[in-house]
Amino acid sequence: MAEVTIRALKKAYGAVQVVHGLDLDIADGEFVVLVGPSGCGKSTLLRMIAGLEEVTSGDVLIGPRRVNNLPPSDRDIAMVFQNYALYPHKTVGANMGFALKMRGMDKAVIAEKVQRAAEILGLTNYLDRYPRALSGGQRQRVAMGRAIVRDPQVFLFDEPLSNLDAKLRVQMRTEIRELHQRLKTTTVYVTHDQIEAMTMADKIVVMQGGRIEQVGAPLELYDRPANTFVASFIGSPAMNMLPGVVQNGAVAIVGGGRLPLPPGMSIAEGREVTYGIRPEHLGVAEGIAGTVAVVEPTGSETHVVLRSGEREVVAMFRDRVAFRPGDNLTFAPDAEKVHLFDKASGVRLE
Repeated sequence: MAEVTIRALKKAYGAVQVVHGLDLDIADGEFVVLVGPSGCGKSTLLRMIAGLEEVTSGDVLIGPRRVNNLPPSDRDIAMVFQNYALYPHKTVGANMGFALKMRGMDKAVIAEKVQRAAEILGLTNYLDRYPRALSGGQRQRVAMGRAIVRDPQVFLFDEPLSNLDAKLRVQMRTEIRELHQRLKTTTVYVTHDQIEAMTMADKIVVMQGGRIEQVGAPLELYDRPANTFVASFIGSPAMNMLPGVVQNGAVAIVGGGRLPLPPGMSIAEGREVTYGIRPEHLGVAEGIAGTVAVVEPTGSETHVVLRSGEREVVAMFRDRVAFRPGDNLTFAPDAEKVHLFDKASGVRLE
């Protein structure tokens, strides 16, 4: 196992810069998830760590070694891809042991390592099958097994669950997390799914436009987002973002309604802010008036979309509610759960 250190890392394709001077420290044994919208640079960063993309400038260190100019085979990493990348003409066992065979490792040692990985992943009864005879989840386990047998310093996962159905994704999330807890290998995991990030990570790295917006533990990002991008990206349903102006100790929301400032918070009169409140922290009380547009029962909770002028406000109720489209309601937040951001910069106000 080893720590991964990124310093002033940049990547450009010709004149187009896609990664802008990143700094990141990943501790030994840590499970770090890179998350962000498509095109934010997360997969490019992962591929630079792997050696599949050339570094334009800056440094990638795995343990004490600077690996910028090392080929992937010399970096002591193992990568699990989105599309599994299995050899269709080889059995499960042969797929898992192929990298070790290419190293010239003894057959008995390969068999032992493959058997151990198969036991960990529940693949013991499938070692003689071919990939075409496996389900998507089983193929992904084989890809993980191929990584495990190499006993690398770092695991790299590039959106490994995106091809699976919803139920299987949830199951595989748990299996990957349990695998990490057992092996304690440093892991860097890329996804665009913030639910995956929240449920799997020791530490989340939120990226946008080739830059890091915030790094922290999942609940730290959820409870104290650094800016409006992180606030709106982390959490489902997304945080409500309402433009407003501070007036007389409250926030006058553009389009109508007055909402309270967080307790003990003092902000200059007339300052333009973005008022952030998560759907689960809204209730029926005097605040923003509107008409119910949509009611979405999920079983364990109900999402209610309130249309107020040009904007929509989403509230989430744990209890069953009897609201119907067309009902007139007024929503207000739990003041202690309010997030305020500077309107111009988007930065969180303390």
